Amino acid sequence: MDLRIATISFIFSLLITTNRAFDPCASQSDGSDLSVFPTYGKCSPFEPPKTDSWVNTVMKMASKDPERVKYLASLGAQKKVVSAPIASGQQLFNLANYVVRVQLGTPGQPMFMVLDTSNDAAWVPCAGCTGCSNTAFSTNTSSTYGWLDCSVPQCSQVRGSTCPLTGSVPCLFNQSYGGDSSFTATLVQDSLGLGADVVPNYHFGCISSVSGGSIPPQGLLGLGRGPLSLMSQSGSLYSGVFSYCLPSFKSYYFSGSLKLGPASQPKNIRTTPLLRNPHRSSLYYLNLTGISIGRVLVPIAPEHLAYDPITGAGTIIDSGTVVTRFVEPIYTAIRDEFRKQVKGPFSSLGVFDTCFAATSEAMTPRVTFHFTGLDLVLPVENSLIHSSSGTLACLSMAAAPNNVNSVLNVIANLQQQNLRIMFDVTNSRLGIARELCN
Repeated sequence: MDLRIATISFIFSLLITTNRAFDPCASQSDGSDLSVFPTYGKCSPFEPPKTDSWVNTVMKMASKDPERVKYLASLGAQKKVVSAPIASGQQLFNLANYVVRVQLGTPGQPMFMVLDTSNDAAWVPCAGCTGCSNTAFSTNTSSTYGWLDCSVPQCSQVRGSTCPLTGSVPCLFNQSYGGDSSFTATLVQDSLGLGADVVPNYHFGCISSVSGGSIPPQGLLGLGRGPLSLMSQSGSLYSGVFSYCLPSFKSYYFSGSLKLGPASQPKNIRTTPLLRNPHRSSLYYLNLTGISIGRVLVPIAPEHLAYDPITGAGTIIDSGTVVTRFVEPIYTAIRDEFRKQVKGPFSSLGVFDTCFAATSEAMTPRVTFHFTGLDLVLPVENSLIHSSSGTLACLSMAAAPNNVNSVLNVIANLQQQNLRIMFDVTNSRLGIARELCN
């Protein structure tokens, strides 16, 4: 009888293990390695948009890119050095593209937070929030929760903080977001669980009211370079190192990963220096030296690629922008050389102005980004996007918004997919390695 019970128990446990092994949405978190989901993937906790194809989903997400890039560029135009960083993604991107599952509080409460490498401060909706989604962080059930006083240094590092000249009161702040939205929050601290790791006394915004519909429903996790970012607050735990591998938007079920700390990073990875901008301390600037289409180095005037910390000009890498954007002279030169090497005629599809018959795709040249010490040859799937019918292929890049502050080039997430992107903040370097995140 004992043998029969043991056998049944073994078979039952085997079935559970097998089921987990074949569950494409099961969490793959292991130590400091966390799963990353496309917001509109089938593993996402959020309701997908009602579109008839994945390319329409990409077009919908990219529709807010011009506003985000304008905002990033306008930040760089500020000439006064400020004592606190301004979160670059706070105001004008409406759609979150990738989320990671974290645990907030003690015991941990699961939250799916948006990854943003151009933002420092994290924030989440809290219980009782007016205008927030149904999922909120319950402060009353966490034994490690506490609000922060206006006197703490972190309060002066939050944009929009409102504190009286005297008295001990909570650090309140107001911020706009997404063009049509704003929120009010209190700067608080609690435990942040990332896989098997815990960051104690993590400072973040506890949102109490929201106006508008653009706020990410379960909050945002800042991975920028400023003092309130995850890397700054985790201290020696991760040594200022993290990386992510973003899955393709077409991979509905499989997730990418966020790796935290130097131990889990690729051993042989090519790197390029990160440039530090004291005016825009949150952003990850790179030295883009040129762009090749096939074997041709595109003729680009040096001043259009040059890094200028005063004006904010140069090139950044960003997880929240969908389509890579170049200032008009650079994009025009790239597009014209690409068209020279590809058989037309050409048409437009949404934001993409260089579309051609997909039957000519096999003849398309590779696109290479040249950085200091690193050449990134884009895989075909990172440089082209297809119409929903599959009859057209388009160069998946675009010009930056045409405005007076349009001086910033942005390497976006569509061009980062299925690559391991490593950020070594401590040693000011960025690494790139090919990896199948799907």
